[in-house]
Amino acid sequence: MTDLRRLRGYTWWTVVAGGVAVAFGSVLDLVVHPYGVVKELLLGAAVVFVAVQHLRYMRHAMAGLGRGEHRPLEHAATFAVALVAWGVMAAEGGFIPAWCALPALVLAHVAAAVPARSRWPVVLVGGAFTVATGFVFGGDEARPAVVMSLVVVATLVLADLAQLWMWDIALQQERARETTRALAVAEERLRFAADLHDIQGHHLQAIALKGELAERLIGRDDELARRHAAEVAELARTALRETREVVQGYRRASLGTEITNAVGVLRAAGIETAVAGDAADVPPPLQPLFGALVREGTTNVLRHSRARRCDVAISVVGDAVSVRLANDGVRSGGDTGAGAGLAGLRERFAAVGGRVEAGQAEPDGFELVGRAGVGR
Repeated sequence: MTDLRRLRGYTWWTVVAGGVAVAFGSVLDLVVHPYGVVKELLLGAAVVFVAVQHLRYMRHAMAGLGRGEHRPLEHAATFAVALVAWGVMAAEGGFIPAWCALPALVLAHVAAAVPARSRWPVVLVGGAFTVATGFVFGGDEARPAVVMSLVVVATLVLADLAQLWMWDIALQQERARETTRALAVAEERLRFAADLHDIQGHHLQAIALKGELAERLIGRDDELARRHAAEVAELARTALRETREVVQGYRRASLGTEITNAVGVLRAAGIETAVAGDAADVPPPLQPLFGALVREGTTNVLRHSRARRCDVAISVVGDAVSVRLANDGVRSGGDTGAGAGLAGLRERFAAVGGRVEAGQAEPDGFELVGRAGVGR
């Protein structure tokens, strides 16, 4: 940010120096060569007016090219004043490089204020009017110098626009950096929200299920009810610990751990669970990703189905990995293919070039499949 402030200061004072130099050259010409008191006062007022307008609009242009104030009538009036002063001094034999620079100042700040599509037409048309004014009022002796005035106009306009263009590039880069920082914060918040949803949803569903079982067993089988109550307490402690780890950014769940937890929870709910394939074959960079898939799939089985069986299949072929969770008890009327959890999973898989598919499987089952690969 300090470098940006320095560049802004350098750009602004360079623009100011250009305007002051033009005004000083014109006023110095009035001082050195007397043209009459009234004429000098009027010309001096024109110089001050154009210089002030130039600095005013250039200050607005520091917000970026094409973002300054654009007032066509005011610009036209300022340009007319500059042209009149230039034409009068061309006829009087004044110092042509200083006086032809007055219209150039106006062209510079107008070109900085207008949109990009109008910038160069404004410069070309204004430059043509400036040279034409010099030819019309300058006479034969001044015409060689008037031709040179085209170089003065082009140099001054391009110099100011080049300074502002570099400043505009710096502004765009700073805005891009700010956008990148904002996106990084938003992405991290979404990742945190997805992890928290996975953990809390998974454990809270299991806690609710075991709490209901313990409630039903009280008075019938107190020993089993106590066991379920102890498991509820342990699940709550685990959820609290893992939530703290997520908050601290240390949680890196492995696929094997998630499958072990899923099998335990599903079997405790009376759902027969089978696992095919070895979680250790999944590359380490993809372990947390597929672990999240298993967590979300397990939570959905508990929450949205009446399953009696759930199969987990792990397939690793080269760099391609797929994990499939399938159950046999879709709840009629349930929304099994949408939700914050699945949407978050799809975004996380898409970020590494993978994909997540969820839908009904014949005859009345449901499957969740995630596919990704290292280096994709």
